[in-house]
Amino acid sequence: MRIVLAGAHGQVARRLGRLLSSRGDTVLGLVRNPDHRPDLESDGVTPVLLDLESATVDEAAEVVSGADAVVFAAGAGPGSGAARKDTVDRGAAVLLADAAEQAGVRTYLLVSSMGADLVADGASPEGVDETFTAYLRAKLAAEQDLLARPALAVTVLRPGSLTDEAGTGRVTLDRHVDRGDVPRDDVAAVLAAFLEAPRDGAVVELVSGPTPVADAVATVP
Repeated sequence: MRIVLAGAHGQVARRLGRLLSSRGDTVLGLVRNPDHRPDLESDGVTPVLLDLESATVDEAAEVVSGADAVVFAAGAGPGSGAARKDTVDRGAAVLLADAAEQAGVRTYLLVSSMGADLVADGASPEGVDETFTAYLRAKLAAEQDLLARPALAVTVLRPGSLTDEAGTGRVTLDRHVDRGDVPRDDVAAVLAAFLEAPRDGAVVELVSGPTPVADAVATVP
């Protein structure tokens, strides 16, 4: 497979890039910082300099052209304000969707966040600060935009709290799950499995659990 990975220097994305390249896939990793290129190359990922906050749809479509799938794993990151939550977590995801449509790439995996439902219909969840609320709003808006596009087969993955513990290869994956943690290794493994068996329109939450990744993914309708 040929896969375009947005946010390729992120912690989940680098794990995913290594997994995909090790199984023989061609991975193009989108980054905006040229200093990140050596890290991606060491992962077996081909780095592509493209800032999805400022790129045009045509520029992104040129990169995406010929891909079997795109994965959006980018994020504004800790310390960013509400404005960048919108321009990255929503805006960049939407621009990549525009590019995928233009290039005729159907499969799109979106890494979202558990808790996105909390801000549905404009709700403001109690006890959640404004910046994280803005992050959840951006993620939910991206989900809603992508899932409304008939030209795309979208799978939305909402992980729980991410950890750097070694992956177990066992997870709980369902439309709604109890809040919990999940190693970044296992998030990457689930994404890799979905790339082999995408689920058009699925929105699923992910935490650690007892079920092997392949079995968990196979049960998603």
